[in-house]
Amino acid sequence: MKFRLLLTLFFSFLFSEIAAQNSVIMKGQLLDSLTSAPLAFASIRVDTKDSASLNKGAIADEKGTFEIVGLKKDKYIIKLEYVGYKTKYIEIDASKDSQRLDLGAITLSPLSQLLEAITVNGLKPNMIATIEKQVYKAEQFEVAKGGTATDVLKNIPSVVVNAEGEITVRGSKGFLVMVNGKPSQVDVATLLSQIPANSIDKIEMITAPSAKYDADGKAGIINIVTKRGVNDGFSLTSNLQYGLPRIDTYFNATEPKRYGADATVNYKKGKLDASLSVNYLKNDIAGRRIGDVNTTINNIFTSFPSEGERSFKRENYGVRLVTSYKITKNDELSAGIYLGARTQYRTADIYYRNKKTDLLTNKIVGVSEYYNPNLVLKSGDFKVFNLDYTHSFKNSSTLSLSGLYEKANLDGYTKNRNLNSKNFSDTLQYTYNTGNNPLNAIRLKVDYEKAIGIGKLALGYQYRTQSQEGSFTYKEKSGSFEPFVLNPAFSADISVLNRIHALYSQYAGKYNKMEFSAGLRYENAFREFRDNKGSEPTILKLSNFFPSANFLYDLGKDLRLKVAYSRRVQRSTNNELNPYPEREHSETLEQGDPNIRPEFIGIYEAGLTKDLKKTSLYLNVYTQQITDIVNRVNSVRNDSILNRIYTNAGKARLIGSEFGITYSPIKKLKVFFGGNVYNLKIKGTLFDKSVTVNSRGWVYSVNSNISYQILSTLSTQFNLSYLSARNTAQGSDSRFYQPNLSVKKSFKENKLNLTLQWQNAAFGKMSVNQQRITTFGTNFYTTTNYIQETNIVMLNLSFNLNQSTKKMKLPNSEFGEREY
Repeated sequence: MKFRLLLTLFFSFLFSEIAAQNSVIMKGQLLDSLTSAPLAFASIRVDTKDSASLNKGAIADEKGTFEIVGLKKDKYIIKLEYVGYKTKYIEIDASKDSQRLDLGAITLSPLSQLLEAITVNGLKPNMIATIEKQVYKAEQFEVAKGGTATDVLKNIPSVVVNAEGEITVRGSKGFLVMVNGKPSQVDVATLLSQIPANSIDKIEMITAPSAKYDADGKAGIINIVTKRGVNDGFSLTSNLQYGLPRIDTYFNATEPKRYGADATVNYKKGKLDASLSVNYLKNDIAGRRIGDVNTTINNIFTSFPSEGERSFKRENYGVRLVTSYKITKNDELSAGIYLGARTQYRTADIYYRNKKTDLLTNKIVGVSEYYNPNLVLKSGDFKVFNLDYTHSFKNSSTLSLSGLYEKANLDGYTKNRNLNSKNFSDTLQYTYNTGNNPLNAIRLKVDYEKAIGIGKLALGYQYRTQSQEGSFTYKEKSGSFEPFVLNPAFSADISVLNRIHALYSQYAGKYNKMEFSAGLRYENAFREFRDNKGSEPTILKLSNFFPSANFLYDLGKDLRLKVAYSRRVQRSTNNELNPYPEREHSETLEQGDPNIRPEFIGIYEAGLTKDLKKTSLYLNVYTQQITDIVNRVNSVRNDSILNRIYTNAGKARLIGSEFGITYSPIKKLKVFFGGNVYNLKIKGTLFDKSVTVNSRGWVYSVNSNISYQILSTLSTQFNLSYLSARNTAQGSDSRFYQPNLSVKKSFKENKLNLTLQWQNAAFGKMSVNQQRITTFGTNFYTTTNYIQETNIVMLNLSFNLNQSTKKMKLPNSEFGEREY
């Protein structure tokens, strides 16, 4: 049976090769005629000259390059189109013996209204849809200027950032983040905080990834594409940010400080393209926390409401260098270095009132009050090095080799003290946790692509390994003058090793009005958890296939239909695997489980996109079938401490729809409204089947913005991000919303821009930037309202300089870095 299958594949490949010998391959690159900027996702249509009927079509990639295979030897007329540019027609004679037609660089001219000195008028869609991506230009989100990648993502439909900084995509916390197509092993929040918003060119949402991508991420992939120089010569972009003093009162011990700067220098000449960027950001947030917890043990009802400060002091900086060099016409070498560091202090200074009631007699049997100053430090420094090589063969095939090494030193502590509320020098109980958890990761990759028939065949092998050897201590003492005592049951040295071998094959192409890609990925995964307690290591071995399929059909009149399927996996983080507890708060002990199983997800989706004269809209429906969903759940440890643990909670089913509409009723006004609505159902058991989980509920979110060009040099934008209440395995999270407003003034022919931002805008008793999180069980109940700072006012000053051989340039020219 295997022999027949191999024989069939061999002859299929052979016949495809024979057919390819009699066909013509056409390729080229589309560029802006003024700036030489690549025209990403431009449309290419090829008609036979005699019959004027559609023969082939293609969509350019993000670099503006395209390749059309399977053309017969004939004479053709090529139609090149891009929004905001003049359509170009080219006549080509492909009837000769040559099998390869390299059209080289083809320039398109901007329409006359794009040549205005200061601003670009007319409708620009907020999103461009391709066969596997939804692409959003970052420059349209003025409210994110001066911030980080997280601030940009807040504007993307189906992406929600809650009060705790947790990011979800289509309701799922699990997704893979890539920077310029390269994944990272660092946690998402840390990675995104290291990328300045000003350096981002676009965000690519890949919700049903094909087989060529890593299988990780149950909600798909977010690829952040950074800016780079587009003209030969020298370019500079820089930004200064300053936060005005706090407006609202939160009774915090110190005042929040907010300021930052970033700059990028790019040099591009001939075969060399180099970029150097630096960034620094200090971004503190004031806030408070109001909570209530109760437990019931042996008919004793214990309640301990709490209130106090909950603030963040955050600081990060980074240096990025990337170069690429065209060795020959067919060989290119690129390398990158990233060095960065991040520090975050979370202060939670809380007052507690503990009251015990005997449920049998209904009498109060104990009352105590205490003050709990809680300080958590999370810090890390990061180093990433990558080297890539690409060779193009004469037979229209390419071979790419890439390697990446990543090292991160992750460190931190938690200081949790219970003090006499009337005498802070009187220590009742003190817990001190430390954790040092360095990470080392290597990624090697080989990709081969060859044009065959009407499409392109891609084959590849990937190897990655990640190791972390951490040391975690749990010390505690009772009384002010007592020494710390190590708790050996809660302290350990641990090591986690993840190793994955992957093979993939994918065929993608275009036939008449249909684009398609279909692939299969195989991964062999190994995970090992060890500690220094002498116990046997916990080992997990997996061998899985991950099929994928994407289809995009042009129905005519700018209406397109998309259908996709992708199988994904969500692997556990090392924090979710670590079974040794951390005293996160006075009432919380948090730990993981080394036996936790990864989630496996099947993603199905279908969508429509439609462009009209003044409107652009899209609609997607999707479902996720999740096995072994992971939740963080609570149980009672003692009368005043809850045990919080990561565990598999059973199966989940998510059905939803996302939509977006861009409307420009008048020349200077653009309105975008995007949303996501889904139904989440979780069914399973917890704690060795002692607790049944059966949760179901509807959730919706809205991301919208309104942009108005007041004058040629003055514009404003309003943004709203809203998340409805949602169900969890043991409770619910309340609604959460953030309104933002920005005003931008341009000077010096758009080279200098001053932006005033009003973040988390609130009037009166509006519950802006607040979220209540509630969980409960048969013998406990906990609810906490997180109140983060509102009415934050920021000033941003941006400067752009481009020394170019071009005499003219678009007002919104792209400058900056390429980060990996």
